[in-house]
Amino acid sequence: MSSNIAPPFIASNLALDFINTQFGVGEERQECLDDDSSVIAWLQQAGVLTDLCETPPAGITKLARELRDNMRDLLISAQQGCAADPAVVNHVLEKGCPVEKIEWEPTEAVFQKKIDKRNMDSESLLQPVAASLVQLLTEEDLQLVKQCEASDCVLLFHDQTKSHRRRWCSMATCGNRMKAAAHRARKKTG
Repeated sequence: MSSNIAPPFIASNLALDFINTQFGVGEERQECLDDDSSVIAWLQQAGVLTDLCETPPAGITKLARELRDNMRDLLISAQQGCAADPAVVNHVLEKGCPVEKIEWEPTEAVFQKKIDKRNMDSESLLQPVAASLVQLLTEEDLQLVKQCEASDCVLLFHDQTKSHRRRWCSMATCGNRMKAAAHRARKKTG
């Protein structure tokens, strides 16, 4: 099912927010990456594409969805302590690897590192998302990657609270709904 809804940015992690671009279950399933323009819009909203991209590269939607599926599989496998094939993630990392160089900054009289996208191909545009997953899988505690506890929500988030007791994707939506439902249930039985 496709939609024109705004994608949620609730995960506190770029890779998880990207995985969350498809959410819901059954007939409530929502797809935020409907077409090439919506992929570009998501990358801009996420802050990883600041360059003007008037014409999205052909096929970016297909690659973005394949990348998202591969990222989800890798995350689940890592949490379960199992191997999975990182082919799509590795393809995006390899083909989209940014170009690093140094340039002289005359106003400060120093050399500064500059990182540019290799080009405006799909892989270059999606590379920051794949790199974010690599960081998540290799440097973070995956026990802090959680799924919302609301019965009808499948969104993931990176629990960065001090106590690591975050339960919902968003307190404003699922948290309030679940607390209100629990309150109604208590009143009914009480």
